[in-house]
Parts: sequence; C-alpha cells; structure tokens
Amino acid sequence: MNTVRDHVEELTWRGLLHDSMPGTREYLNQGPVSGYIGFDPTADSLHVGNMVQIMMLKHFQESGHRPIALVGGATGMVGDPSGKKSERNLLDEETLRHNQRCVGDQLARFIDFGSRTRPAELVNNYDWFKDMGFLRFIREVGKHISVGYMLAKDSVKNRMESGISFTEFTYQLVQGYDFYWLSKNKGCRLQMGGSDQWGNITTGAELIRRMDGGEAFALTTPLLTKADGSKFGKSEGGNIWLDAARTSPYKYYQFWVNATDADAARFAHIFTVWPRERVEALVAEHARAPHLRQLQKEVAAAITVMTHGRSELDAALRATEILFGGGTSEALGSLSEKQWLDVFDGVPQAEVPRDALSSGVPIVDLLSERSGFLPSKGEARRALKEGSISVNKTRAEEGRVIGTDDLISGRFILLQRGKKNYFLLKLG
Repeated sequence: MNTVRDHVEELTWRGLLHDSMPGTREYLNQGPVSGYIGFDPTADSLHVGNMVQIMMLKHFQESGHRPIALVGGATGMVGDPSGKKSERNLLDEETLRHNQRCVGDQLARFIDFGSRTRPAELVNNYDWFKDMGFLRFIREVGKHISVGYMLAKDSVKNRMESGISFTEFTYQLVQGYDFYWLSKNKGCRLQMGGSDQWGNITTGAELIRRMDGGEAFALTTPLLTKADGSKFGKSEGGNIWLDAARTSPYKYYQFWVNATDADAARFAHIFTVWPRERVEALVAEHARAPHLRQLQKEVAAAITVMTHGRSELDAALRATEILFGGGTSEALGSLSEKQWLDVFDGVPQAEVPRDALSSGVPIVDLLSERSGFLPSKGEARRALKEGSISVNKTRAEEGRVIGTDDLISGRFILLQRGKKNYFLLKLG
C-alpha cells in the first residue's frame, strides 16, 4: 500500500523546490523510497545555515520516505569547492571523527533514527573510501567521467581564474561515487541538496548510469537569503550554531524571533512541519496584527523546541520576559548561572568583591563609584529621586543599602535604569 504523500507538492508550497531531474516526482509517488543529503563535518556543530537541508530530510521523512544523512568523513578531507572562492583548510581524521559524532547527535534531534517503520540512517563515506586506494579509484571511477564534463561544472569554472587544486577539482567524483555506492548498497536513487550542489549531484547520477546502467533522481532547494538580500544564518557575531555551548538557546530563540515579517512567513513554511492550513492561517493572522509579532514568536518557539527541547525554550522565554517584558525578581532567581551569563552577554558588567557587600554598600555608592554604572553620586541621586532605578527588578530608593542578601544565585545583582538600560554586577 502506498502510504506516501506527494513530496514534490509539499516542497513546492513550502518554497523548497528549486530543480529536479525528469521523472523524480513520479519516482517518489510510486511508494516509499530512500533519499540522502550530505553534510561536511568541518566543525563539531551544524549551524543555522544547514537548517534548510536538515528540514529537507525531516520533510522527506514526514512524507513517508526514508532519509539517509551522510556525514562526509572522506569528502571532509577533500573540501567541496562549490560556492567557495578559495581552498579550505583540511582536517585530520581524529578531528573529523569527533565532528561526525557531534553532527550525528544533532541530526537525531530532527529526524527519527529508530522508532519509525522507515527510520533514518546515518552513514559515513569514510567507511567505503578508507580501503580504496588512489589507483583503484581512478581505474574504477575516474575513467567513466571525462575532464571536459568536469570542467563544465560551475563549481570548477568559477574557480579557474583564482585557481583550483587537483584535490578540489576531483571532489565531484568523490561525491558522485557516494551516490553510486548508496544506490548500489542501500537502494538509494535520490540525492537532495542545495542548488549549488546540482553539478556534484548530476555527476553522481551520471556515474550510476555509466557504472551500473541505473537511473537516479535529484531534488535541489533554493539558496536561502534574508528578505534584505543578506546571507541567511549569520548574525553580527557570526554563525548561529545548533550547539548550545556555541550559541545559547536564548540567543538561538532571539535569532528567530527577531526575523522580519517577510522572513518569518518564509521561515514558517520551511522550518516547521505545520500543515499548510496552519501556516497560511498564522501568516494571515500576522498580516492583520503585525505589531504583535505572533508569527515570529510561534516560529521561534517551534524551531527552538526542535533544536534544544521544551525546557530550554521555557528558559529562553523567561529570559526574554526579564529583558523585554515586566519580569520579576522571582523570574531572575529561576535562571541558572550559565543562563545569566548568556542572557546578559553584551550588557555592561562589573565585578565586586564579596567583602565589599558583606557589611552593605549604600546604593548611591554602588551605582556610581563601586560599579561605574552611573557617572557620579549626583547622577545616582537624581535617578533614584525620579524613580528610574531598579535592583533585581524591584524599584529602589535612595536610602537603600545593598548587601549579600541581594545576590541572586549567590553571585549576581541586576541594576536597571528605565526599561532597557541594564548593568550586571558579578561577585568577584
């Protein structure tokens, strides 16, 4: 019994279909099939820029098919020239193995590797390349693809002026052999990827045809940019990582919740598994009241839960309320020390010794000389008289003395002037 939905239609309404080989839709609609996407383990974490391909695997599985995630231990040693202007540094095997394990753990948050009828599978192309010597490769694989065919690929042509090494030049053959190996050993006749991978994918399909007389198929996604044309997945601080140690769940949530209206609508299509009716209803509701930013909040929450889990989303929401909403001293107390440092990263800070607080410090002194939050005692007194100073989210008056009892989590005191001017005191 055919239990799959029309995956090409699903990708089309989500804005995820860029191109496909002839016959791909008919092949998918015949019944459950296997399809793969490759990930280069160039770091021990994937980042938001990888999310389109991660969601491609997830949507593929939700459509009733079997996804294969290939972590490129072998191709990671070579380096893909697609979209690159210069040669990349090559990693050693130990580093690649570590990165592969981390990437595999992250992918398991999005796709099901165990409990479904057709669970996903994680493979590593180093396993079939490690015992293949150079002479065997050029004899069994290289002879099937002409140099002219390889030179015609955009990934090669775009690097001819700046220079491309033989290593990167042969990358398309190595990736093409992955497709051939998976077709022969896993029955996988579909490769998916970004539109910049079209050349590598078609090389693989050509190898399958020439080496095995088989037929292969392909789907590619558009390269995603923000509504303003800037590169998706970057922030002022660089990559937005899926590893909580690199990008905190709070900052991760903030990346998504700060999307523009146009981007949020696209993100709802691409980065959720919501049915079409829900996506369209949320986009329409947002259009009626964009100032509420409900679409951004819903999308950010859904993606944060997928990536980090419900408890981390709840912590991110508490932190957001503390910074941008009313917040309370009780809410501050619910944050762990790491969350304090994540949430208030970038907020002006100062350290105070414990003995300075043990006997109590007049708030005027703490605001000025002891912390540097305000420039002078006079300014501190004026701010206190106007009622704009809060300590740990509670309004403070001029006669208050601050001591160790005011420390939250045994280490922090949050000073605030007005709604958004924060200063963090940390016990030294």
